Amino acid sequence: MTKRKTETVNDLSRCLDPLDMDATLIAVIEMSQSSWLVAGIVPGVERQPLKKLAIDEHALLKLLSRWRAEAEKKGHKITRVTVAFEAGHDGFWLARRLAALGIEVHVIHASSVAVTREHRRAKTDRLDTELLKRGFLGWLRGERGHCKMVAVPTLAEEDAKRPSRERETLVGEASRIITRLKAAFVRLGIRSFNPKLKAAAERLGTLRTPEGEPIPPNTLAALKRDLERHQIVKRQIREIEQTRLEHLAQAPAKGPNAMVLLLARVVGIGVETADMLVQEVLSRNMRDRRAVARYAGLTGSPDESGAKRREKGLARSGNARVRRGMIQLAWRFLLFQKDSALAEWYRQRTANAPSTRKTFVVALARKLLIALWHLARDGVVPEGVRLRPAA
Repeated sequence: MTKRKTETVNDLSRCLDPLDMDATLIAVIEMSQSSWLVAGIVPGVERQPLKKLAIDEHALLKLLSRWRAEAEKKGHKITRVTVAFEAGHDGFWLARRLAALGIEVHVIHASSVAVTREHRRAKTDRLDTELLKRGFLGWLRGERGHCKMVAVPTLAEEDAKRPSRERETLVGEASRIITRLKAAFVRLGIRSFNPKLKAAAERLGTLRTPEGEPIPPNTLAALKRDLERHQIVKRQIREIEQTRLEHLAQAPAKGPNAMVLLLARVVGIGVETADMLVQEVLSRNMRDRRAVARYAGLTGSPDESGAKRREKGLARSGNARVRRGMIQLAWRFLLFQKDSALAEWYRQRTANAPSTRKTFVVALARKLLIALWHLARDGVVPEGVRLRPAA
């Protein structure tokens, strides 16, 4: 059996293009919510310029043009302009804007930039730009370990994640409202009332405290407002779910929709979980299975020094949504896919050690994510996994 040829995946831990320092203008941006601090390395210019700008891409373009002119005045023809900044509050709009103008732009993973380990290290925007510049320069030279880049999504790819993320926020908001309502009823001594009922608002007036008194007017008004908020949130959740189903029905083979429908055929996985996994991780161009597990933060964080060997737990450095979703899915997978090889693997290792169930369910989540990645990418069904019939 011949081994499947893997696709060439861009290694975001190093630059694959050769660096010509005499023809490359390098700039890094330390971004805040009020201003940008831009530092540059200009060929032929001994000083390393530093300029504070308002949040304005036009001012940034003018600054880059001025630095290019200074380099060409010194006899250096600029053939490459590279700009880098950390991923953060501003998202990726600036990266897309600069790329559309023909500027090479990279977004640095913030946690990959090495900092000094002093107990009270000095931290200013100027020092942060120096760290960014040092890490970005090593990355451009093609050396590993200086920093890592984030894959810049398109506007459509970012927009595709919004329904799943908005639904997650709304579900949390609905849970908070119900918790607040139940707490208010407990304070009044009312424990048999279910605020999730459709007619809950109409029945509030008939409720009585253990003393036989009606609910006080201010509390009653607050409860009605919370019930109205809960109904609005539930309606918005239904709208998101209905819109997603309509998009899947209209274009079942378009883009990642085919992946979503394939994952939703796995017994125990619903459309919401399938859509979250596809949009957040499975539609990304991952290098290998280790990169998939690492992106989800489901890998370990060993602490080894000399004779010391211990594990500090999950790295938690990846996508928190995927990590939470996969751990929840792993427990659900054990209920709906009892005859699968993964479920058998879990049972064999926890049969005589019940205290390790939580530890091994994380390992199961990692194995399950990799198996779903192979299913979505290559169509390889995990051993023993039951699928629903195709629609």
